[in-house]
Amino acid sequence: MKKPFINTHSREYDFNCEVQPIKANYLKQIKHKITYIALAFFVSILFINQNSYAHCEIPCGIYEDSLRISLVNEHITTIEKSMNMINELSKQPIPNYNQIVRWVTNKEEHANKIQEIVSQYFLHQRVQITDSSDKEKYSKYIKQLSSLHAIAVYSMKAKQDTDLSVIENLKESVDEFVLVYFGEHKH
Repeated sequence: MKKPFINTHSREYDFNCEVQPIKANYLKQIKHKITYIALAFFVSILFINQNSYAHCEIPCGIYEDSLRISLVNEHITTIEKSMNMINELSKQPIPNYNQIVRWVTNKEEHANKIQEIVSQYFLHQRVQITDSSDKEKYSKYIKQLSSLHAIAVYSMKAKQDTDLSVIENLKESVDEFVLVYFGEHKH
C-alpha cells in the first residue's frame, strides 16, 4: 500500500504521489537541525542557570567590605525571623507544615549566603596570608581567621536548630570580625 502524500497547497490527500527522495532528505535535515537546536538550547540553559556567588576572584580591585558586612547582618536578621516563625508555627494546634518548610528553607538559604560571603569574599580574597615573623600582623590575621571561622560555624548551627542563642553568637562573631578587620571604627 502506498503512503499518502499530503499536498500542502490544497490540503488534500493524494495516494497516487510518491514522496520524492529529495523531500524525504530535506525533512530529515530539518529534523536533525531542530534536534541540534533543541540540544544547544538545553545545554545553554544548564550553563546560564549556574549560580554565581560573591564577587570575582580576578582580582579586579573592586571591593566593598562594609557592604558585605551589611549583607551578612541582613542575612542574620532574616535567619532570626525564620527561627521565630518556625517556633511560632510549630506551636499551633494544627501546624501549617507547608509554611514551616518554607521558613526552614529560607533559614538555610540565608545561612548558606553568610557562609559564601565569609568564604568566597573574605577568606579567599580579602584576608591576606601573613608571615608569622611579623607578630602584630600575624596576631591580627589569626583573629580575623578565628572570627570568620566562628561566623561560618554559627551559620551552620543556625541551619541545624531554632535556638536563638546561635543568633546572638553569630552577631557577636560578626562584631568581633568588624572590630579586628576595620579597626576601632566601622567603615
